Amino acid sequence: MARFMLVGLIEPKSEAQQQDFDDWYLGNHIEDTALCPNFLSGSVYKLTGKHVGIPSPSEYLCIYEVDAESSEEAERVLNEYQRDPDAWPGREPGNGSLKVIGSGWYEFERAYHTRG
Repeated sequence: MARFMLVGLIEPKSEAQQQDFDDWYLGNHIEDTALCPNFLSGSVYKLTGKHVGIPSPSEYLCIYEVDAESSEEAERVLNEYQRDPDAWPGREPGNGSLKVIGSGWYEFERAYHTRG
């Protein structure tokens, strides 16, 4: 089980950049980042229903599961990985389509499983 999650609230910078966002962020960057050492998975969810009580903060939610001793260690390893242009041969450079609304590290607290 992952000890930490990196959560990102993201979306395309504009409607005109949706295809660029789909091609680079959804089609390359998520996989690239999920291949970072200590990272176990990377998933993206698209908002389909509005939030209750607040405006929806972003159109997409990205979640990376990470096994590390601390969030600081996970952040350091991620930064080193992303600075290395040869870390993943399939890496494509960013195309300027990504707008980061916010991101943060969460440490595992507890889980409940009600289905098999």
